Amino acid sequence: MTTVQPRVHEGQAALTGKLAAYGMLAPPWRGIWERIPREHWLPERVWVQRPDRCEPVTDAGARYRLTYSDSPVVTQVDDGRTDGPGVATSSNSMPSMAAKMLGLLGLRDGMTALEIGTATGDVASKLCLRIGDANVTSVEIDGTLAAQARENLARAGLAPAVHVTDGAAGWAPCAPYDRIIATCALRTVPPALLSQLPPGGVLVAPLVRDFHSGLLARFEKDTRTGAVTGTLHGGASYMPMRSHRSTVSAEVDGTTPRHCHKLLHENQLSAFATPAFGLYAGTRLPGVHMTGSSERVFLWDGAGAGVLAEDGWAAVYGGGRDLWAELLEVWQEYAAAGRPPLSEFGMSLTGDGEPRTWLRTPDAVVEPALTALPADPWPAGSPAGSRTR
Repeated sequence: MTTVQPRVHEGQAALTGKLAAYGMLAPPWRGIWERIPREHWLPERVWVQRPDRCEPVTDAGARYRLTYSDSPVVTQVDDGRTDGPGVATSSNSMPSMAAKMLGLLGLRDGMTALEIGTATGDVASKLCLRIGDANVTSVEIDGTLAAQARENLARAGLAPAVHVTDGAAGWAPCAPYDRIIATCALRTVPPALLSQLPPGGVLVAPLVRDFHSGLLARFEKDTRTGAVTGTLHGGASYMPMRSHRSTVSAEVDGTTPRHCHKLLHENQLSAFATPAFGLYAGTRLPGVHMTGSSERVFLWDGAGAGVLAEDGWAAVYGGGRDLWAELLEVWQEYAAAGRPPLSEFGMSLTGDGEPRTWLRTPDAVVEPALTALPADPWPAGSPAGSRTR
């Protein structure tokens, strides 16, 4: 008797082949990725993310190429409103990033899993195909997206539990979960998720960072102490959980620079744009934001200070701090430490889910830098002291 194998969609086969070539699809993941074409999960309207906007994809050929590329596909803008500026608020994740996150979970037969951020239902489907529908719970804050995901999953013959709620609360009725995966970026790990993770449990999530870019983290709860520590696995650019979106203003008076610094060398901005230095600098300079590329960088602190660095110069704008001088000091510290790669950093979570970054050993915690106090910062009669940022 001959068994006829189901035909794999041509585009999905090519995409899966690329992921396998990257070494991202250990058994049985390759077969799972081949099962359902990516286009199954996409709504009628999709967008491609450009540097400054989301652009609708209307050409059929362009849509097909985007769908079966290793790129994210934006599936919602402006939380579903039709009168917004066109900011991406939901997507079908970059396939290689989704594969990496699923691999980091270390799933085994019989495990249970919670997904934070159902979106299109694509990642939930892969969890179902790996450990079974009954073992998968997914939560989504947007009721419209949750309904679309349920429909997509049902058309694929899958029926995990999909609940409409804020992902920060997890889903206590089915806890604990052996594995938790967040497909939205977290600033801190919500305490509810930590409480729903048993000893030995693993949580994989992108972390949203103010300084340059996000990071992918894998946290594990110690079976003896209950302490939660994490390893870092490269950069990860994900939309933040809605309750974790930044509200800090980037407004800076950019009419006339206060002064300018000449860049130390032509590759200086590239050096600042690495995930490892971004983690170190963001930890040392909390509240300082950096965006840009190897050619152009913008720094700001939300209090009116800013820097624009390009074409060999860093121009300092606004009032208050000289963020460029502070950044150079932090760079010198990082260089003196041997420019450690991301693999030498780790994180421990406090009880309220705040990540504490350390270098090489959990005892070597990277602390926020001390900043100079303004003249006479203390009101009359108040105790004197020092301030950390």
